[in-house]
Amino acid sequence: MKIRVTKPLIESILINLQPFLEKKDASQITSHIYFKAQNDSCTIKATDGEIGLVIKSNNIIIEEEGAFTANGKNLLDYIRMLNDEIILEVVENNLIIKQNRTKYKLPTFNFNNFPTFPVIEDKPKIFLDSINLIQGFRKISSAIDNNNPKFELNGALLDIKSTSTMLVGTDTRRLAVDTIESQNEFEFSLIIPKKAILEIQKLFIDKIDIYYDDTNLIIQNENHYFFTRLINGNYPDYQRIIPNESKISIKLPKKEIIDSIKKVTPVSQEIKLTFSENEITFEALTTDNKEAKDQLVLNTGLNSNFELNVNSKYLLDFIAQVEENEFELLLNEPTLPFVLKDKNFITVIMPIIA
Repeated sequence: MKIRVTKPLIESILINLQPFLEKKDASQITSHIYFKAQNDSCTIKATDGEIGLVIKSNNIIIEEEGAFTANGKNLLDYIRMLNDEIILEVVENNLIIKQNRTKYKLPTFNFNNFPTFPVIEDKPKIFLDSINLIQGFRKISSAIDNNNPKFELNGALLDIKSTSTMLVGTDTRRLAVDTIESQNEFEFSLIIPKKAILEIQKLFIDKIDIYYDDTNLIIQNENHYFFTRLINGNYPDYQRIIPNESKISIKLPKKEIIDSIKKVTPVSQEIKLTFSENEITFEALTTDNKEAKDQLVLNTGLNSNFELNVNSKYLLDFIAQVEENEFELLLNEPTLPFVLKDKNFITVIMPIIA
């Protein structure tokens, strides 16, 4: 097999495939990328067994058809050292990477042993607006846990109802829910790993087709074919966590709230908000003699002061996804969960109990 390819193209492909490689054991074929050149088209794959990606390109010059596997990290490292057009050629079970007088050699594995990917045939399709789905994943990503012993909490819930679809993430201290209006023939739910959620946001920005079964979720567009293993578990009943009503509702300006929070967080990420009738006071919660305080003039409509201790990161993560100039804060008691709301996106946060 022999191909010619520009550095920017092959480098971009290899960068996109890096998150899908086995990182800990280079002796495994899953640490390799799979490359096949046939019929004027090249197919490049990577998978660690849990998540996988296929990229297709018609912009690579094929001089001899064939296939190979090669260590994905090493190949990218070599490509980054080169410029302009690069030649990749398989010679005696080795991949030769050449450009002018520069040459690298990588051992290959038997490409026939590369893992197979799940197929979309006979799998049901999910009909959702692609842009809304990807934006929803972005909104809830920060609330998804990373290393929770309850494995299902390390993923996002895709909860499909007859007239809406909810995307849900939680780390047990906060709960993020984005609701997409949709008409669905069947009601079901899937738990998608956080790693997959993050990669979907990087790869897809336009129309996609989505398929699923009990084990896998598959997403494809014209040039990419992505799959992830689903998490098998029982997601918490998130609807029980969302307060049914609130005693206090305050509209807050996005930019001004961010500015005030950032003025006090250099001292402590944990802060106290004190809402009075005509202002909000922001204070760093500390156990030493340090102090940080800021005040924002705002008509809250309250008749008495209301104090709220909270992790500022949770506030900033939510506000980063707010599309308008203001958002809504819904309160009950200082020790009870409160709600931040922007249209169909909410985050329920457990306050810090002093």
